[in-house]
Amino acid sequence: MADSLKLVDFQPRPVLVVDETRIETPRYPVIDAHNHLAEPFGGGWDKKPISQLIDLLDAAQVRVYVDLDGGWGEDILNQHLDYFKAAAPERFRIFGGADWSKWPEYGDKFGEWAAARFREQVKRGAEGLKIWKPFGLTVRDQHDTLVAVDDPRLDPLWAAVGELNLPVMVHVADPVAFFDPVDRFNERYEELHNHPDWQFPSPPFPPFMKIMEDFASLVKRHANTTFIGAHMGCYAENLGWVGQMLDACPNYYVDFSERVGELGRKPYSTRRFFLKYADRILFGTDLGPNLEGYRRYYRFLETDDEYFNYGLSEIPRQGRWQIYGLYLPDDMLEKIYFRNAERVVLRR
Repeated sequence: MADSLKLVDFQPRPVLVVDETRIETPRYPVIDAHNHLAEPFGGGWDKKPISQLIDLLDAAQVRVYVDLDGGWGEDILNQHLDYFKAAAPERFRIFGGADWSKWPEYGDKFGEWAAARFREQVKRGAEGLKIWKPFGLTVRDQHDTLVAVDDPRLDPLWAAVGELNLPVMVHVADPVAFFDPVDRFNERYEELHNHPDWQFPSPPFPPFMKIMEDFASLVKRHANTTFIGAHMGCYAENLGWVGQMLDACPNYYVDFSERVGELGRKPYSTRRFFLKYADRILFGTDLGPNLEGYRRYYRFLETDDEYFNYGLSEIPRQGRWQIYGLYLPDDMLEKIYFRNAERVVLRR
């Protein structure tokens, strides 16, 4: 009976007759500026033959792969430098990170300590800094007080990244629905029901916009440091806000990793955004080295296909909707696939 059908069992099959374009390889070589190689994100590629990984990247035409897992700690950073970077130095870029657990030990001098550690990571081979989502949500100082994203005690860290002419990729806050009540109105209800630890209600967590405004304040204050806002600037739901931040901060860039589900359901405004900010957008997937995942992204960027699944499972994880392709012109694709990342990440 229809009235007894559970949502989890509801798997509608569209009867629309639409084009389905399979893009095996991208129009241009790719620099994947946001991805992972270790568990749980990348699938444990640090435990597989490096040749298998290279073959997959060759098939996807990914020329450079930015691994952000070094941001989890220096042990992982060193492991990945020794395994991936040593085996194929031109193929991989490994980012370092900040160990927030040391804040109680170093107190108000934590920013100086983190800056010194990052300098050591760079000497070891790190080529950027990754800041994970706990920043602004759970990172606390020596007084057990939540650290704001624009806390001035961290100024030495951001300044050090700028002095080294390296980028810092920051993920704060998003998605917006994770900060809303998990009720019948929340479009990410299924995802949050399956991952209750992804919920960030206020209180006890800061409001979404407080985190984003602090992030904008941070980027503006450190104009000599290059910042990359992960996941379409951490606010894919509101491209107008992201555009305002790009306008105000010449040192700011965004990637669109794991946000084609948001962007592809508003193709007109997304296409206008990509055309306007074509010099400020980096390609990234955040899916690990996944060939079908890459091809889904290529289809999104290159075709005008309508109403297709943005995920890799029959029911997309982020929400029960479909997306549309952007059909970007060649000069835009060239910038987004690799030119921008050459300048911002590879510093060429």
